[in-house]
Amino acid sequence: MLQVACSIYFEGESIINSNESSKRITGLEQLVSIYGKPVPTSLSKVSKVITPLYRQWISTSKFLVLSTTGTNGTDGSPRGDNEEVVRIVDPGTVWLPDWRGNNRLDSLKNIVENGQVSLMFMVNGSENVVRINGNAHLSIDDSVIAAFSKNGNSPKCVIVVTVVEVYFQCAKALMRSRLWEPDAVIGAELPTAGQFLKEADSAFDAEPYDANYGENAKKKMW
Repeated sequence: MLQVACSIYFEGESIINSNESSKRITGLEQLVSIYGKPVPTSLSKVSKVITPLYRQWISTSKFLVLSTTGTNGTDGSPRGDNEEVVRIVDPGTVWLPDWRGNNRLDSLKNIVENGQVSLMFMVNGSENVVRINGNAHLSIDDSVIAAFSKNGNSPKCVIVVTVVEVYFQCAKALMRSRLWEPDAVIGAELPTAGQFLKEADSAFDAEPYDANYGENAKKKMW
């Protein structure tokens, strides 16, 4: 078997582990034997439709992560709004407007190729998340698009998701990260969007881009 070296970089140093490939999990039976059986409630909590309590939770969420997959790979896209991030049409359907972005269209291309999607809803301050797994298509129906008209603008299309399953995710991940706790905010200065762009193109003028981004973005929210 070909042994592939694995390199881990940390602060400019490289740690080479040439034996990593021999320690991989390569089969489902091996995986299950390591972890054991699922917690019973992790299965019983799954619903095939949006129940009243899940409707209450999802209707409160202003932010989600949309996960898709296509021939060019996977994509995870943050989606947010100043009100409910999706419109619940009925217990088996939600609408997600595609507001203005950078026109890469990664998620939309994936949905055209492969309609399987996952939505992960978050609510500021809550340590739980709620997930919808389903099948999606892109609608340009005038009546669907008009339902999201805002400030004289409308999305170019709406992602229509048919629910396959909905369930809440346990709070451990957000508890570990202390995501919403003010004293857990990282104190170190983070790279800006302009700096990322300059790293990719040394000729890019990062400072005015960062300085004006907030005001420019406000004009392109919807």
